[in-house]
Order: sequence, then structure tokens, then C-alpha cells
Amino acid sequence: MESPELARFEAVVLPHLDAAYTLARHLMRNANDAEDAVQEACLRALTYFDGFHGAHEQSARAWLLAIVRNTVYTWRRRARADALATEFDERTHSEAIADEHPEATLLRTAAKEVVGRAVDRLPPEFREVIVLREFQGLSYKEISDVAGVPVGTVMSRLARARTRLQEALRDEEAP
Repeated sequence: MESPELARFEAVVLPHLDAAYTLARHLMRNANDAEDAVQEACLRALTYFDGFHGAHEQSARAWLLAIVRNTVYTWRRRARADALATEFDERTHSEAIADEHPEATLLRTAAKEVVGRAVDRLPPEFREVIVLREFQGLSYKEISDVAGVPVGTVMSRLARARTRLQEALRDEEAP
């Protein structure tokens, strides 16, 4: 790849690495596997970047997320492993947050864990649209492009995913 094209790749694609990792993390359910999947997706994106003719930043984001999604599903088909991993969260264990009120921190952490568990229990097609819409802020059209399904299917899956998520959260609250 020539230098101007490489510079264009870095300017267009690399700003979306956080979004790529977030999607991969929620689909893979394992931080290390998600990092590997994003790395492989970036290599694929670099390899096929000459075929990308997006006009704006959002199209690059959707393009990269589609590659990440496809990479994750390829990995999952190959491995058929869907193991959960608990990772060390430096932000939680950092001295920098020691000044925060412990109860507020505990409640916030508990709420994130409850939502995270509820999202993790969703079937992959529902988990995918929830992550892309609610965590990444993609439009229905962008989700349609990433997932390779019609916009109507995205809307339907999102509605069913939200309903299941509400039910799961209610079940968590029940004693």
C-alpha cells in the first residue's frame, strides 16, 4: 500500500477502533478474543481498503463495524466457544477513584453489571443490534449495513431485544 493510501486509512478507519472493540467485546464476551478479532478485522480492512469509497466518517465506521462483525462470527463458527472471562478493570481498582463515595460507586458498578449480564443473555442477533444502537449510537440504516439485513429487520430485532432486555432486568430485580 502506498503512503498516501496508508495515511487515508489511518485518518478514516483508525478513529473507529474504540467502537470496533466495543462491538467485538459484546459479541465475543471475552476481552482478549475481542482484541484479537479487532486486530484481524483491521488487517482485513487494510487489505481491502482500496475497495472502500465512503464519502464520510460515518460510512467508514459502518464499514469497519461490518468487518468486525463478520470477523467475530467467523471466529465463533470456527471455535464454537462462547466462554465468559472476568477481567481486571483498572478503573475500578484505581486509587484515582478512591475519593468517590463508596456507596455510589458500588451502586453504579452493580447497575452496569446487571445490564451487562442482561445484554449477555440476549441471543446474538438481539445483542448485536442493542450494542450497535444503544452503545454505539448507530442509525437503523447503519445497523442494517453492518448486520447485512433490511432496516425493517433491524427495527423488529431492536424492538424484541428491548422487550427481552426489560424482562431480564425485571427478573434481576425480583427477589
